[in-house]
Parts: sequence; structure tokens; C-alpha cells
Amino acid sequence: MTVEIGSELTCSMGVTDMAASIAWYERVMHCTLLYRVDEIGWCELATPMKGVNIGLSEVENVAQGGGATNVFEVADIDAAKAHLDAEGVRQDGEIRHIEGLVKLVTFYDPDGNCFMFSQSEQSA
Repeated sequence: MTVEIGSELTCSMGVTDMAASIAWYERVMHCTLLYRVDEIGWCELATPMKGVNIGLSEVENVAQGGGATNVFEVADIDAAKAHLDAEGVRQDGEIRHIEGLVKLVTFYDPDGNCFMFSQSEQSA
């Protein structure tokens, strides 16, 4: 038996304040709210990447340090970092350059969920 993988991906993570998190994802990540179900503390937002959504689950406490890091490709990492700087987004240092491969910047949403922007050397 084989598994047939579909064409959509939802990156699910916990947040402590649904309304504030939705606003942050819309403003910083340019997401669009698809739906929100307050009765179960869940919403989904479409990212600018076709087939990739972010699911937010409202929880009392967000565990720090574990889980996946969602990496979004960008065309211009310097412009992306400038955007994060302008929004006051917490980052893990400067842009890291892995010669011949990729440039990366690590940043966090208001609950400490980790993200990265990447720019491949082929598009630099």
C-alpha cells in the first residue's frame, strides 16, 4: 500500500492570543485568514505560497524549543530582513550565509514559534 500525498500543507502551531496572532501573521507574513472557529480555538490562514497554510491552535502555554521550523523561500532576503526589522520581529541574529547554497534568517512569532526565510544561491 502506498500513501498518496496531496498538494497542500498546513503548518500547525500553538498560540496564546488568537486575535493578536492572526493580526501578526497578516501583517508580517502577508497571510490571509481563511476561517476561524472560536469554539475549538482554531483558525487557518493562507500564506502567499500556493498550497501552504498556517493553522493556529489557541492554547494556554506554548512550549518553546521543540517542533519543526517552517522555512519560507523569499526572492530578496535583505528586503525580507528589513521588513522583519521594521515590524520589530525578534530574530536570531543576522542573515547567515552558507556559501554556494543558501542565505537564512531565523525569526519568531509573538509566541516563540520559529520560522526562517531562505534565499537560495541560485536566486541570489
